[in-house]
Amino acid sequence: MRNKTDGQAADPFAKAEKLRVAKTESVRAMEDAEKDAMDVRKNMARLRELRLAKEAQAIREQVFNGSTASKAKPKKRFK
Repeated sequence: MRNKTDGQAADPFAKAEKLRVAKTESVRAMEDAEKDAMDVRKNMARLRELRLAKEAQAIREQVFNGSTASKAKPKKRFK
């Protein structure tokens, strides 16, 4: 059977250990979230560069082939 003093003495250590673990886990979670956000920004920048390069290539091909982008014809108004 446990004494009250033994239970009370062990309890603060258990609480302190839980707090320590919680702090380290929260720091690790924040670092993971920051790393994920940085990875997303890098991927977005990479995709943007690819899109701009593709658009520039399409424009170069149009200029080289002498074709122009087709313009939308104005709509006829009914009288």
